[in-house]
Amino acid sequence: MRLRMSVVVAVVCLLVTVFSAQADRGRITGVITDTAGAALPGVTVTLAGPEQRSVVTNDRGEFTFNNLAPGRYTLRATLAGFVDLMRDVSVTGAGVERLRLQMAVGSLQETVTVSAEAPAARDLARSGRMQAGVPGGVPAGVIGGVIGGRGNGAAYRVGGDFDTETYDHIEESGLRRVANDPLSTFSIDVDTASYANVRRFLTDGSLPPPGAVRIEELINYFRFDYPQPDGHDPFSVTTELAACPWNPNHRLALIGIRGRESVHEEPPRRNLVFLLDVSGSMEPPDKLPLVRNAMRMLVDTLTSQDRIAIVVYAGASGLVLPSTRGNQKEVIRRALVQLEAGGSTNGAAGIRLAYQVAREHFVAGGVNRVILATDGDFNVGVTSQDELIRLIEHERESGVFLSVLGVGTGNLKDSTMEKLADKGNGNYAYLDSLQEARKVLVREGGATLNTIAKDVKIQVEFNPAVVAAYRLIGYENRALRNEDFNDDRKDAGEIGEGHTVTALYEIVPAGAEVGTPAIDPLRYQQPGGRTPAANSREVATVKLRYKAPDGDSSRVIVKVLPNATARMSANLGFASAVAEFGMLLRDSEHKGKASYRAVAARARSFRGADPDGYRTEFIKLTDLAAALEAPGRRD
Repeated sequence: MRLRMSVVVAVVCLLVTVFSAQADRGRITGVITDTAGAALPGVTVTLAGPEQRSVVTNDRGEFTFNNLAPGRYTLRATLAGFVDLMRDVSVTGAGVERLRLQMAVGSLQETVTVSAEAPAARDLARSGRMQAGVPGGVPAGVIGGVIGGRGNGAAYRVGGDFDTETYDHIEESGLRRVANDPLSTFSIDVDTASYANVRRFLTDGSLPPPGAVRIEELINYFRFDYPQPDGHDPFSVTTELAACPWNPNHRLALIGIRGRESVHEEPPRRNLVFLLDVSGSMEPPDKLPLVRNAMRMLVDTLTSQDRIAIVVYAGASGLVLPSTRGNQKEVIRRALVQLEAGGSTNGAAGIRLAYQVAREHFVAGGVNRVILATDGDFNVGVTSQDELIRLIEHERESGVFLSVLGVGTGNLKDSTMEKLADKGNGNYAYLDSLQEARKVLVREGGATLNTIAKDVKIQVEFNPAVVAAYRLIGYENRALRNEDFNDDRKDAGEIGEGHTVTALYEIVPAGAEVGTPAIDPLRYQQPGGRTPAANSREVATVKLRYKAPDGDSSRVIVKVLPNATARMSANLGFASAVAEFGMLLRDSEHKGKASYRAVAARARSFRGADPDGYRTEFIKLTDLAAALEAPGRRD
């Protein structure tokens, strides 16, 4: 009995000691943002002191260290593309130390250390022993290396002596009379490349060429406050009608889509294959070095459930990083730091190899995507847009989607890259800075990479009793034939998690002067009579058709736009300012009374919450454009 009591007393004393020790231990929590106040996910935070700990910030930039021994610690925060942050922190007793930290963007310049094996890879490539499309094209243990010679010297020179950027001609949509053409059909678009590219031109002191200004991409660069979907459909649909700011006799209609945010406790597994252009034209700091830094930021967010591979292409293509789990970060970083630029550009061979690697590690129900980073210059092998597009259309049938990251100046092949992303069931973004890279790959990585609906089409039927004519603003290269809307074989756009998509129509009310030549009455037939629905005074019926990411059959959503002109909401107010800005940059014949002053005033009035500073930056860009605009500038 006495022995039993002794054991009980000893256990109680031990528990008291343990609980007392735990009660003396503290906690550190914090939030890390950039200098604009935007949260920084994927930051590696380490503690050095009485104990050694390491964590990574979540999507809100938050981190926590629990159960810390008292004492002085040195906290270090690191994220590719940002200056390392050091802070001394004290833990005393059971208290909680709460920190708010800011990290500044670093320089694009970097010191690249190439391993001893890299020259061997370079010699192998130049000898022609690296075979295009063969994963074993790089010897085991070799990471990186220059593939081919410098190349492209006649067409590209650092410093902008030569400018071979290419943009498609955009034939602006004009007014269409409802009596003759009541249906408007187009594919949605979530690309944002045009906005970042326009920003690059303006900040460099010049107005962009008209072909670089795709108004829908300017608008869709911004997120709008549309409601979350509340039914089975993966996105919500919002409509609105108000007076047109640049033409008081017209009205402006908005169609807004918002993709469902992720409801998964764990994000979907990612099977990513980066296809990197390492040709000679990619050598400047705003090209391959920028891509390396962008990928470092993404790597910080990968988990053991994710996989990443790196394929490079120039005169030949090769697999420089086999598909690797995301927690093997040092292996991935070593592959990145040893990439160099040089050679001509055989993009088609690289595309085939990248898709092959993605298929080999396909994740059912996950994210399977090839991410092509290039200035778009394809000059070896398959080079025509038509052949490249057919190749991409064939490869997308595997369920692997394609996204394109454009970089650089002087040599940007914008038209090619936009088409490849469109046909690859992906999106096209232009990286003009590390901040933009973080926006695309980290902050909005779910929308960029996680598709929730594909082949999304919109068809709007206008009521002739209310609308005399209409004009879709932007989406010129997304136009579809009316019969394509019900054809499930017709490719269209994709929507990612949390994406918002906005389309604007300028509407001429019934009875108002249209301003375009009318069609003579037909001799052999007349338009059919109006249905009873025309008397409902509805402005239009909006139909959306979409497929599940892995589906073949489409579903339809129907929404009515009522004839109720109201005061502009914040969504339509800011979207209309961006649209007006685009029309001024393009010198649109439909710009009416548009002015940069009006754009800036309306953008300020409807700016709303701006946690990332993107809307404030837009207002500054309008001031730049106004200063650069000069009489007689246009041809």
